[in-house]
Order: sequence, then C-alpha cells, then structure tokens
Amino acid sequence: MPDSWKLTLPCTRDEAEAIDFEAEALAALDPAPVLLTSEEVEDDPLSWRLDAFFDGKPDAATVAAVRALVPSGAASGAKPERVAEQDWVTLSQAGIEPVHAGRFYIHTEANRGTVPPGTRAFRIEASRAFGTGQHQTTTGCLVTLDALKQRGAMFRNIVDVGTGTGLLAFAAMHLWPRAYATASDIDPASIEVTADNADLNGVALGHSKGQLALAVASGLDHPLILRRAPYDLIVANILAGPLIALAPAIAAALEPGGTLVLAGLLETQAVAVARAYRREGLFLAGRTQIGDWPTLRLRKRQRLGWRRPVRDNGKTAETPGFGSW
Repeated sequence: MPDSWKLTLPCTRDEAEAIDFEAEALAALDPAPVLLTSEEVEDDPLSWRLDAFFDGKPDAATVAAVRALVPSGAASGAKPERVAEQDWVTLSQAGIEPVHAGRFYIHTEANRGTVPPGTRAFRIEASRAFGTGQHQTTTGCLVTLDALKQRGAMFRNIVDVGTGTGLLAFAAMHLWPRAYATASDIDPASIEVTADNADLNGVALGHSKGQLALAVASGLDHPLILRRAPYDLIVANILAGPLIALAPAIAAALEPGGTLVLAGLLETQAVAVARAYRREGLFLAGRTQIGDWPTLRLRKRQRLGWRRPVRDNGKTAETPGFGSW
C-alpha cells in the first residue's frame, strides 16, 4: 500500500460548500487528493476545515492547488503529514460520525458504531453525490419524514427530486413500503451512486410498488416522472434558487392535498421559497429547524387539481443548469 499523507487547512463554510469535488483540475493532480470538509465548531460558519488525503507524498504544486481551494486557509503553516500504514479511504471517512435522525441511523463502513434499537440503518459512503446524512438539510428531511409517519400520514406515490445518494428516497420507502417510489437527479453520477447504494442497503430497484425507479432528469422533465404524476409526496432537497424556479412544476405534479418537503435553503431564504409555493396554491404546514437550515413542509390546497408540470417561464421542467447540489 502506498504511504498515506494528509493535509489539514482551516476554511469557512462558504469555501467548503464552494469546492467542486469533481473539477478537472483536481482530477489532474498526481497524486489526486480525496477531500473531506467538516465543521470545527458547530454553527460557526468561520470554523470549518478541509482535510486532503493522498496516496504518496504530494508535491509542491499539488499542495498549492489544494491551498487555493480555501483562500482563508492559504496562510496556514500546515504541511502535509505522513500517516503510516493506514488506508486513505478509511482516513477520509474517520471524521464522518453516524447520524441518528428520527428512526434512521446513517453510517459509513468505517464508522458504523452501535445501531440504536428500533432504527433503520443505512450505509451511505462519502462519494461523488450529495446526501450522506451529515448535512443538516438531509437530517432535517429525515426528521420531517419520520414525524409525518408518526402522525399517521400515508403515501402511495413518492418522488425524490435531486436525490443525490438516494438516501431520502430510501427513507421514504422504509416508512411507506407499499408506495410507488421515484428518484431523479440531473447528474448521471448521482443516479449511479443511488443504484449502488440501493444494492448496498437492500433497496429494490424497479417500477412496481415497493421498488425504486430511477431517472436522470432536469427537475421533473422526464417521461417516467410525468407519467407517474400526480404524487402525494414530493421531497426536494436542493437549493433555494432551483426550488423557486421549480415551484410551478413541482406544484403541478403534486396532487390536491399532497405533501411537499423542501430543504437546501438557508434561514434567510425561507420566506422567498415559501412565497413562491404559496403563489402555486400551497401553504406552509410545518417547519423543522436544524442550525441555519430549515426544512419546510407544505400542503397543496384541495381545490387545485393536477396539470402537466411547467417551469415559471411556461415551459416544461426545470431551468437548465441546476443539479443535485
């Protein structure tokens, strides 16, 4: 096994969230680093860190490229350190703690820990796709879905828009195992990751009840998604901008009385997002706040029916360029 090396740099949350982990410039580095960002101090946007892991000692150009990813940490005197006889994959996931949200327990292979009694455990590795359960938006969605089940909600037709790793779709299927379930993402890599995670976690893929159908789609713009509409539960953990742009399409695909769970927005963006959906006949029915990240639960008024999903510009689907975020 090659020597493992690690470089740790301080950074801000904004810098951590701006890193493009699939950038060609990073892939071209030799040795190519594996990157992990994490909070140093909870709810402090200025106290984050970037850990870069390497197979072999990185040269000066590689170190400089990693430093450039987080300008606030560029002045740090940190240097790459050799970590003897350890696997960088394990090291890269050593800081990922298991997440216990409602009746769900999310872990990696390296950090399974002790599964709490009565929970459904999902193994989700850090990967190319967003949605390991670590981010507060994903946790907020898990808590919201679990609360819906506790209140006796029943759903027959579910879609997870911008699924990332597939975790939220898996959770919904566990809660409502006889429902039709669909997961979509604009990024083909996310759908590949979701398929892998489904196999890893015993989630059946397919088009029948209790199985998950997958689609690479910009928003809801896919024949499978349109054919299965209207839905009685839609989950969308993306970003505020795409959520607002998608409001007409999502509202159109939700059946009267249906439930919509939205996340990926900051506290300061919640009013604008809720307003966009209120214009489409939805009302705010609940809210879960974790740190700076609210999860909104909305309901569609009974008087409004289903129509073909459209964007706010009158065309079908979503503004191009938004992905799984």
